[in-house]
Amino acid sequence: MAYWVNTVSRDHVLVGMQGGFTQANHGRPHALRRLNKGDLIAFYSPRTTYPDGEQLQAFTAIARVTDDEPHQAEMRPDFHPWRRLVEPIPSSEVPVKPLIATLTFIRDKGRWGFVFRRGMFEIEEDDFGRIARAMRAEL
Repeated sequence: MAYWVNTVSRDHVLVGMQGGFTQANHGRPHALRRLNKGDLIAFYSPRTTYPDGEQLQAFTAIARVTDDEPHQAEMRPDFHPWRRLVEPIPSSEVPVKPLIATLTFIRDKGRWGFVFRRGMFEIEEDDFGRIARAMRAEL
């Protein structure tokens, strides 16, 4: 099992959780291909809405990957993003700032937001556990 953070605006996270899917890196398949069935994803939302919503800087959801490979969906005739199926895990939204000092994947605590610009990335189980506990996730 692997543990991931996916950086997505809150509005897109909510749509995905309601629909039982996630996308990454603006619908590209590369990062999604690294996921395996059973992996856990914590969603970090820098903003409430994409692209110009209010600043949020919070972990907004947790989900478990439930399929074996990415698939394409049609959102519009000119946009067919890649997705993975997920099962949302009950949890509460939590601000990132109180967690920064304890998260080892954030090496430069002064420029903590930089790491989230990678979109989706893998983290250690201990870091995921810290996030999940803060979110009161029912793992």
